[in-house]
Amino acid sequence: MLANAATHNVTWEKLPDDFVLDNEPVDNINQPLLAAALTESLELAGRLPADALTITNYGICATLNNRFVVKAPDWGYVSSIRVSREEVKRSYTPRLQGDIPVIVMEFLSDTEGGEYSSKLTYPPGKWFYYEQILQVPNYAIFEPDGGVLEVYRRDDLGNYELQTLDANNRHWIAEMNLFLGVWQGSRENCIGYWLRWWDDNGELLLWGLELAGKERQRAERLAAQLKALGVEPEV
Repeated sequence: MLANAATHNVTWEKLPDDFVLDNEPVDNINQPLLAAALTESLELAGRLPADALTITNYGICATLNNRFVVKAPDWGYVSSIRVSREEVKRSYTPRLQGDIPVIVMEFLSDTEGGEYSSKLTYPPGKWFYYEQILQVPNYAIFEPDGGVLEVYRRDDLGNYELQTLDANNRHWIAEMNLFLGVWQGSRENCIGYWLRWWDDNGELLLWGLELAGKERQRAERLAAQLKALGVEPEV
């Protein structure tokens, strides 16, 4: 596939302001919740630098043989942008406006089957676009209903290779210094499978409600300890 990619002329240009972006509905109502959960835990853990960019159904652009290509992954992470937020409000062009994404994710739905598309002709398939045009190092495909996560990483030849799970059923994303894995539970009254982050010590990056609950438990334990010592805690 790399040889085929070499026949394509890829340049990096800002998307014109009058370029019409697709405005298709989200395939699954849970997709925005999955994406928001990934971003929230990064931010609360201090893992989202000021110049980082998270992408949710938001166009990543390249110019292929003088024609604009825009793909909008369900979630993605760019470690550093070099322009103002205002300049990337509608879309983002890697190399021109900042780094290539560290990882992009697609959440499978009943109707979408293009996540594995290696179509080379215009417009190129998602797989080919992420692997060979953008050269994103990590590509994750998640099937929320069954909780199945596939993580592919570009090998030395520039092709995506399926990664095996570690002993904790997680994938190491080296560029983020974090593990990515599947967690089953409830968030915003939705019970199901979620993608979660763990740090290099195996500690789960918590959501806001989880952090609040942890702080409440800490306060309750402290109050109980004070009462045991005959001290009435201040309200």
